[in-house]
Amino acid sequence: MEQPVSNIPYSKTGYFNQLVADFLAEHPHLRPFYKYSPVKPDFEAVIKAKKAFPQHREELVNALRGQYEGLQIAPAVQENIDSLLDQNTFTITTAHQPNIFTGYLYFAYKILQTIKLSGNLKTEYPRYNFVPVYYMGSEDADLDELGHVYIDGKTINWPTSQQGAVGRMAPEGFEELIEQVKNALGYGEHTEELVQLLKRSYLEHENIQEGTLYLVNELFGRYGLIVLVPDNPLLKQLFIPVMRDELFNQHSHRIVNNTIEELSRHYKVQANPREINLFYLTPTARERIVRIGDTWKVLHMPVEFTADTLEQELNRHPERFSPNVILRGMLQETILPNIAFIGGGGEIAYWLELQDLFNHYQVPYPVLILRNSFLLADDASRQRLDKLGLSVTDLFEETESLVNSFVLKHTNAALVLKDEYAAVEKLFDDLLLKARDIDVTLEATVASERIKAVKSVGKLEHKFLRAEKKKFAWQTEQIRQLKKRLFPANSLQERKENFMPWYVQRGPAFFDLLLENIEPLSDQFKIIYLK
Repeated sequence: MEQPVSNIPYSKTGYFNQLVADFLAEHPHLRPFYKYSPVKPDFEAVIKAKKAFPQHREELVNALRGQYEGLQIAPAVQENIDSLLDQNTFTITTAHQPNIFTGYLYFAYKILQTIKLSGNLKTEYPRYNFVPVYYMGSEDADLDELGHVYIDGKTINWPTSQQGAVGRMAPEGFEELIEQVKNALGYGEHTEELVQLLKRSYLEHENIQEGTLYLVNELFGRYGLIVLVPDNPLLKQLFIPVMRDELFNQHSHRIVNNTIEELSRHYKVQANPREINLFYLTPTARERIVRIGDTWKVLHMPVEFTADTLEQELNRHPERFSPNVILRGMLQETILPNIAFIGGGGEIAYWLELQDLFNHYQVPYPVLILRNSFLLADDASRQRLDKLGLSVTDLFEETESLVNSFVLKHTNAALVLKDEYAAVEKLFDDLLLKARDIDVTLEATVASERIKAVKSVGKLEHKFLRAEKKKFAWQTEQIRQLKKRLFPANSLQERKENFMPWYVQRGPAFFDLLLENIEPLSDQFKIIYLK
């Protein structure tokens, strides 16, 4: 059954910066930094460019088959993996770190958008095949970001002392974490089913990236989604030429800094390159590589290389080298026959720094697409809004500003003292004329008193409004509660909440509902009213 929805432009939400608005609008300040329109891309052109680039399809398929070995694979996933051997198959990719329990709601949104766009393109371009891919950023070492989940007002943290790439960490202590998640979720028709899935994902696998692979495959495999874990020697082998150039010549530092110099004239820069944009990766550490003269050192580790030993290490163990944000996209586009990348505002911002770097390595630059954003409004919240005479789009306004607007709209009292301000200004204009006639030095005194008088009127106006708010205590409290419920911690719901509270009520149908409402090429934030 179709859900009622409404839209609001991203630029009107107050939660997206100017770069996002200008990216969608293809503003002249930003347009030179990306190749294809984000809302009306020329997919034929990007397919042509990708076809001209050397493909590594056999190596990719072999890596995927090894990665999925031992997992139950949906027929749609198996079919999509096999189809990657075909020169007319291309991928639509989104990327995200392996946050515990998937982290934020937008994790699901990004994945479902790749699925929807792949399906749409199959219909539009029937001579090609399109495969959705979730590229797992499992080498990320930011445990503060990846090691917690927020459910119904409560943050559940993973207390581990492990270090290094989060994807390689053992899921120790997850029995207790899953119990905390279960208690936070409460009763739902699908609670037990989900809890058992979490146990199989984290308690029956050696590390976080394997657990995340299992979980995402179970949740989204029926749609044909392929999960790619790039922490793989077969895949890193394909990236050796770029990594070698980075280690010995450091071109990326100069190229990306030149782009940043241009970009920063109008926008805040998202990511700054280092001289070497590779980390050294071990089972328990991910540390920067720095060059000092003719020696390459790994920070905080007793590891260093000469030119010869570095070359040997790179060729024998490419998996020990891990790209940072500057080179991560290059690895992705090297190993995948990819034509489009779906990311959030922050991801789009750093991709905009990279076009010249892609040109340098002659790697085709993909279509950049902003991920869909949603607000899921429950029926109870909608009924409260109706009683208050508000629309859900009103809730994008800052809380106290919305409260003030509500009171001013519904009060019978004159709370805005426009006439009084005008009278004060008129009075002091007259006093200023008299002061000039008496003694010109009195002008400063009159100006000072004018400021005091205007401030006094402002204080009275504020007190009038505060007193009137008390008459609307029930309504203003309802507004604050609605904001707290739908915009937790004054943030967008999708940047805070996890998918599980909705899943325990609806099960897999929750993802079907989202998929139905996704518009892969859109410049609108969407509100879905759930029944």
